Amino acid sequence: MTELVFKGFSGLQKVVEKITSVWTLILLIPLIVALVDVTQVNQIIRLASEALVGTLPFILIAVLLVALLKASSAESLVARVFEGKENRMIILAALFGGLAPFCSCEVIPFIAGLLAVGAPLSAVMAFWLSSPLIDPAGLMITAGALGWEFAVGKTVAAVCLGLIGGFAIRFASRHGVFNHPLKDHGVDGGCGCGPSPFQGKPSWRVWKDPERLSVFRDQASENAGFLIKWLAFAYLLEALLITYVPAQTIAGVVGGEGLFPIIIGALVGAPAYLNSYAAPPLVAGLMQQGMTAGAAMAFMVAGAVSSIPAMAAVWSLVRLSVFLVYIGFGIFGAIVIGLFYEVLV
Repeated sequence: MTELVFKGFSGLQKVVEKITSVWTLILLIPLIVALVDVTQVNQIIRLASEALVGTLPFILIAVLLVALLKASSAESLVARVFEGKENRMIILAALFGGLAPFCSCEVIPFIAGLLAVGAPLSAVMAFWLSSPLIDPAGLMITAGALGWEFAVGKTVAAVCLGLIGGFAIRFASRHGVFNHPLKDHGVDGGCGCGPSPFQGKPSWRVWKDPERLSVFRDQASENAGFLIKWLAFAYLLEALLITYVPAQTIAGVVGGEGLFPIIIGALVGAPAYLNSYAAPPLVAGLMQQGMTAGAAMAFMVAGAVSSIPAMAAVWSLVRLSVFLVYIGFGIFGAIVIGLFYEVLV
């Protein structure tokens, strides 16, 4: 009986996963709109399709770049950042945090090893704060959806947030805080991502190595499917937002001048963020409806740092105090960065 119940629950879980998959939602959204408001379905499909087609060149560049970095083992260069003097480590960790094209859980065994052998938490925090904000693919997608000015601004924000967090942790550590950042239990990094990507030496001539060439092809096809899937979904959400949410509603909450819209942008971005690829089109829709540039930047920064994969990577390794500091840097750093960006643009 118990086995039958378990099988029934497992089957129901698989059905739910299929229903809630991104591809299923992409198909369901136009169908639902056609059922409840047939006059708008063509406009929504047109808006989403035009936006996706316009982003295709950026998708192609992002796919090829990430595939090359993966196939060449370029991530191994990041390990060299955590060598030398602490100030140098913090600066380089903040700079290189956005260059490595790996997911948040892939970095767990690497960070665990660094902390275990005594790498300063300050440099690790700088890397952890800047890494979720931008990567090569995210840079291209953000530029395609929001323009190069915003993409470069977000990249600068990533580095600045990493530097602020890294040097703040260094100051606190000098006064006896965060002397034992790791949790007591061991971490094996068994998140399903495979071995750490930081081992080995980079080899850029991937076409001369059949194994690396195979990795390049696999990564290119995998990332192309991933990006197209999430961007198609995001552009459908953007089309729904533009069509059905009155501009004055958005403008009334995150429009106008001052600190309040930026704070709201940061607080809303934390739980509402999708990922670095789906968020830019959604933010583009919000900006068309009246969201300020500063609030948009705060939304992007806070949301990236507090996304579930990014938080899970931190939570799995460090004590509660370090985790809360990480979240605090993400939220308050987003507000400060949003204010600066609002003034500059």
